[in-house]
Amino acid sequence: MDQQTQIELEAAAFRRLLEHLQANTDVQNIDLMNLAGFCRNCLSKWYLAAAEEKGIEMDYDKAREYVYGMPYSEWKDKYQTGPKQ
Repeated sequence: MDQQTQIELEAAAFRRLLEHLQANTDVQNIDLMNLAGFCRNCLSKWYLAAAEEKGIEMDYDKAREYVYGMPYSEWKDKYQTGPKQ
């Protein structure tokens, strides 16, 4: 497999992961952390770091909005169970 095809497949898989997480809002970040060792916030930080490595200006809030599919504060109000931090 050539490198461009690999990149495209990885990007498609990442987009599908985000779609899955956005559709399954009942899965809380703490559950993800306990089971998988990462959560939506981790993905946001990794996305931000990748943007910074490419010299793309982005802040953490924009990265989280991309991962969550909406502003984080809105997601938290709608879907986060337990104490709101």
